[in-house]
Amino acid sequence: MVLEGDVGSGLIAIGAGLAVGLTGLGAGMAEKDVGAAAVGAITEDQSLFGKAMIFMVLPETIVIFGLVIAIMAIFVM
Repeated sequence: MVLEGDVGSGLIAIGAGLAVGLTGLGAGMAEKDVGAAAVGAITEDQSLFGKAMIFMVLPETIVIFGLVIAIMAIFVM
């Protein structure tokens, strides 16, 4: 781990914040479109609820990957 107050520790914190923030932003943009399509499909056919739910959860995995990268950047470096 980098010493406190060092420039490297600040850059690591910025990188970790960007990793989580940008993946969250990307997942939110993806869920906007997927959610609208899922609601439209469910109103047409109720049996598509399970498939729509799977597609709603897929963008959230991107945020989990960003969180893992942020944790690795903070604790491994």
